[in-house]
Amino acid sequence: MINMQVATAMAEVLWEQLKLQPRSASGGSFKSQQPFNSRSMDDLIAFLDGPHAPENESFVCLVIHNIDGPGLRDSESQHLLARIAACTHVRVVASIDHVNAPLLWDKKMVHVQFNWCWHHVPTFAPYKIEGVFHPLILAHGSASQSVKTATIVLQSLTPNAQSVFKVLAEHQLAHPDDEGMPIDVLFTSCRERFLVSSLVTLNSHLTEFKDHELVKLRRHSDGQDCLYIPLSKDALEKLVQEINQ
Repeated sequence: MINMQVATAMAEVLWEQLKLQPRSASGGSFKSQQPFNSRSMDDLIAFLDGPHAPENESFVCLVIHNIDGPGLRDSESQHLLARIAACTHVRVVASIDHVNAPLLWDKKMVHVQFNWCWHHVPTFAPYKIEGVFHPLILAHGSASQSVKTATIVLQSLTPNAQSVFKVLAEHQLAHPDDEGMPIDVLFTSCRERFLVSSLVTLNSHLTEFKDHELVKLRRHSDGQDCLYIPLSKDALEKLVQEINQ
């Protein structure tokens, strides 16, 4: 989540710009400003949105690499970023990685607060650098952190994908001693619930799960490929509850 340090740094940068501007009616109190590190987030946003100078003369650019990344994918972070982006003296430049990233925002956030100017400029570059520093989602951290991270990832996926994951999770909870859920069994179960109509559709969901380390594949003793979620029973139950909310 975006923290106070980021907002404070933005306010300080704007403040340094304003001090260089000719003094105006709104700038008479420049020397009596309260230190920004002692202000609340609401106060910082109010300052960034204040009528200090013409908006095109003084502004701060916030550059966000992967605004839909796991660390910013929760609703609270996105709404806070939207509020900051709507400030008079702020400009935001951001990249996205996931095709469904716009689902993080409602109409007001897209058209009024962020007011995006879209440019489709895929680089097709591999995620070698990002991958070096990005730990496996479910292989590190506490159970509660793993559940929180997995929930954030699932929320970025389509409702159908979430439902497919839920089918797998419920099967794993109902059969804790099994080595996993065979792919053909998952396909049959999902097709009966009208979640998928073909193996191609199911495999596209499974690819997303495996890319995000939500699901792993292992060979069953009878030779079948089986899917399993690398979480403990308690953590998986909490994750299913989060999905159901």
